[in-house]
Amino acid sequence: MDLISYAELAVMLVNSPDRLAGLGGLRALLEESGRAGQAARLGRGDLAALRELREELVAVFEAASDGDERQVVDRLNALLRRHPVHPQISDHDGEAWHMHLTEGGRFSDQYIVGAVMGLAAIVTGLGADRLGLCRARPCRRAYLDTSSNRSRRYCSERCASRANVAAYRARKKNGRAESGR
Repeated sequence: MDLISYAELAVMLVNSPDRLAGLGGLRALLEESGRAGQAARLGRGDLAALRELREELVAVFEAASDGDERQVVDRLNALLRRHPVHPQISDHDGEAWHMHLTEGGRFSDQYIVGAVMGLAAIVTGLGADRLGLCRARPCRRAYLDTSSNRSRRYCSERCASRANVAAYRARKKNGRAESGR
């Protein structure tokens, strides 16, 4: 079972607050993420549940970014208690038998269980420091650090480049200011 793809559901939700304004935005988000088949089953209850989950996941990523591992674990454990996992074997879409974390319930139940279980697997398998918020100001988008050397600090290459250019310019400016004394 690929739990990183489940954890990516959490990142996608945290990084898409504008998409939770209505069902149309949520459907578009799911379609862009390759989950178009699930989008047809959405209801208002799903939207409300995912909005609530997003707020809780933002707090998880903020705690991780602050280095507060205990807070990350406590928040994930609270979510796991509220949203228990019901694993099932599935063979949908012509794929071989594989595990899914839940098959029943509303769409949001499935999304929540997958996202929370995916993050829990990352934290227990790789460490809470693998969850982060982009260090490029003012971005603060969430990311998963799956690099082999724990080096990720930005949500995208674009933010990394922007931050590096800003740091370079600041060094150059400080260098000129110091040499002009």
